[in-house]
Amino acid sequence: MTKDDAPLCLKPITLTSPLRRRLPEGTVDTHFHVFKQGAPLNTPRSYTPQILTIADWQAYAHAVGISRGVLVQPSVYGTDNAVLLEALSAHPDQLRGIVVIPAETSKAEFQSLDALGVRGVRINLRNKAGIGLDALTTLAPKIRALDWHVQFQIGPEAIATVAELVETHALTGVIDHLAFMALDPAGADLLQLQHALDSGRILVKISAPYRLRDTDNHDGYRAVIARLAANHADRLLWASDWPHTELFDTMPSEAEIVDLSLAALPADTQDRVFRRNPHQLYWSH
Repeated sequence: MTKDDAPLCLKPITLTSPLRRRLPEGTVDTHFHVFKQGAPLNTPRSYTPQILTIADWQAYAHAVGISRGVLVQPSVYGTDNAVLLEALSAHPDQLRGIVVIPAETSKAEFQSLDALGVRGVRINLRNKAGIGLDALTTLAPKIRALDWHVQFQIGPEAIATVAELVETHALTGVIDHLAFMALDPAGADLLQLQHALDSGRILVKISAPYRLRDTDNHDGYRAVIARLAANHADRLLWASDWPHTELFDTMPSEAEIVDLSLAALPADTQDRVFRRNPHQLYWSH
């Protein structure tokens, strides 16, 4: 393997029959990625994606009951957001976007991105390429001016740091995938996350349970979601994480993901988490 190589992700499992349980009407998928043949990939990078397009996501979304989506810039494209922006331009009502941009990006470029449907900047500490936490000092005033937020892909060790940063810069922060905490049990990491949510500045995506250490039956995930929903339902966002990049050995079925999402969230919180919270965050302007 050369320095230019990165492992090829598995393809998502194609749905071959209608799901027994579809997501609630109006569901927003707050985290997915798309790719385009010929778009240059970063070197080094953490993975090589399957080339799955916005049309592929739309077919998946229709099958599982997703109405709208938030397209997140994948690490393999670095700060080149061309694929994402092309999709936003083609589907302005259905999509919003989260970009990765250099700290020196101008106010005029921010305005152009906002007009296309961009609503936040991603900082990814777990994958190669992108920008780091230090970029916030320069980016924060421009993010605040447009009422955007910052999306963080972090491990549990950085929860407190992120909470302090968004407070310091008067920003809204969104943490990906339960901060990749272990769920068997969650322990102190969950307490840290709950404390961050208490601030009113942090939301968390309850996505990608297959990335989190847990029991075979996802008992830890169910318990954590129940605890978070009891006190912080207004701070939770659901996402598919489609097409489930960086899975190289096994791939969950879409039916399993939907069933677990519906089973874990109490019925009286589902409209808020699947629909109302994301509409407020991404479609309020």
